[in-house]
Amino acid sequence: MEAIGHDLRQMQRTPLHASHVEALRRIGREVRFAAGELIAEIGSPMDTFFYVEEGEVEVLHPYSRQRIMAATIGPTQFTGEIAFLSKGVYALPIRAVQDTRAIAVGRDAMLRLMSQVPELSDIVITVYAARRRLHLEQRATGLTLIGADQDGTIRQIEEFAGRNRIPVRSFDLVCPGARAVAEECGIQPGQPAVIFGQGTVIDAPTPLKVAQRLGLDLHAEPGEIFDVIIVGGGPAGVAAGVYAGAEGLRALVIEDLAVGGQAGTSSRIENYMGFPTGISGADLVWRGEVQALKFGTSFAMPRRVIRLERRQDGLFCVTLDCRNQICARALVVATGVQYRQLAIPGVDRFLGRGVYHAATELEARQCRDAQAIVVGGGNSAGQAAMFLSRSARHVHLLVRGGSLAASMSEYLSSRLAADPRITIHFDTSISALEGDEALQRVGTVTSVGAGAQIDACAVFIMAGAAPNCAWLSGLIELDEAGFILTGAAAGRSASFETSQPGIFAVGDIRAGSVKRVASAVGEGSVVISEVWRYLAETPRPMSNADVMAADSVATLPAG
Repeated sequence: MEAIGHDLRQMQRTPLHASHVEALRRIGREVRFAAGELIAEIGSPMDTFFYVEEGEVEVLHPYSRQRIMAATIGPTQFTGEIAFLSKGVYALPIRAVQDTRAIAVGRDAMLRLMSQVPELSDIVITVYAARRRLHLEQRATGLTLIGADQDGTIRQIEEFAGRNRIPVRSFDLVCPGARAVAEECGIQPGQPAVIFGQGTVIDAPTPLKVAQRLGLDLHAEPGEIFDVIIVGGGPAGVAAGVYAGAEGLRALVIEDLAVGGQAGTSSRIENYMGFPTGISGADLVWRGEVQALKFGTSFAMPRRVIRLERRQDGLFCVTLDCRNQICARALVVATGVQYRQLAIPGVDRFLGRGVYHAATELEARQCRDAQAIVVGGGNSAGQAAMFLSRSARHVHLLVRGGSLAASMSEYLSSRLAADPRITIHFDTSISALEGDEALQRVGTVTSVGAGAQIDACAVFIMAGAAPNCAWLSGLIELDEAGFILTGAAAGRSASFETSQPGIFAVGDIRAGSVKRVASAVGEGSVVISEVWRYLAETPRPMSNADVMAADSVATLPAG
């Protein structure tokens, strides 16, 4: 199955061409580091590209300050990883092993050069993606979590990191590794903690605080006006971000949890063209995010939009959950849908402790060698059941209807029926959840009233998709089910434009959309041509900077 990047340990190294190096020299400057000099510390902005011409650079352990990886960076190689594209920070310190001479290029200048020289961009991004994969596999990072097995907040941060492909070291609350980290950082052992750097404990940790430490939060100048804001970081939203950046639009993608959306919870997608061996939803959309970053699109997460308004000058302004307001000339709604919570007594009590809405490696660990239940009859439910069957003792798929033919791809339903570790229960739903601190037993009932009990430690709910449109403040027309009307149904000539000119909708949130990843990607790609046409026909409002500049010109003395 495809991953986020190549295996760095097996890659054949491709050096930059001499013309690439000359281009770096023209836009950069020469820098020198003495042997043993720290080039970057944990938490420092990764805003400079260093191309090593002489010397050697090593990556250090966040606490011991010893070399953490066997390989070093030598002449004709360069520093950095994917965080460079996203205005992120160093998660590990780097140091000169010997006297080192390098070409230093600022991030903005480097991104411009990469957009002009695709061969250079290909080499850099391939290496960056491979380094991120290696960091994930080796848990090479200064971000450490203690207690995800016991603490819901730490578990939420672990989920945020995992779904966003952020390297993290995670230890159970009581284990030798956690005790060693506590001693290294000088903190009390046996306490849940989030640590970034050498002994820096994040107080009252949240995914947002972690994102801010890593440089993943919103990057915008005061009064900045974007060409387009894309709300939602699923396949449709990220595809829109890729094409908006490629067309030179100043674009911002806002996501409330993890890039990937509902598709990001799919452990294996096999029917997406170009990936014959399959790819996880999170890895697929992560690749799209990297493409969008390369073209200059910005991302802000985890941020939730709570309100939308249209100003008299025509700008669309979204208010975030932090009460900050961001404005743009056009808006693309790509929020998708979310699984409804089942109406079962006590379901809220087991959220995160046996009841889940995603089936990734993180959740699969909770049901190793035990029985698990998946609820739903669509492709997401089928993929989850197949994935969980590798680690769970047995998987029970509960389907409310009497068949999978109308809701699931045939190749997937055939595999489920043939797998001896999966049992499909048609016309069946959950009637009760039981357990003390965590889920232990699940009651089921059939359409004719027959009941049964399954000893299961995990239930994965993949059914009952509901649109999320409350934040749109009634500005656009919805259908009876709450999905957004577009095109002719909304009285518009453009296929994805809503009843409000300048607001577009793509993906699962759109009424009449095909609920497939490929369809969402296609809509996100095509909508940007409609956004471009709208922007070309609409006068551009002045930003705060434009207003201040105009005022200063107006007050100049005559003559």
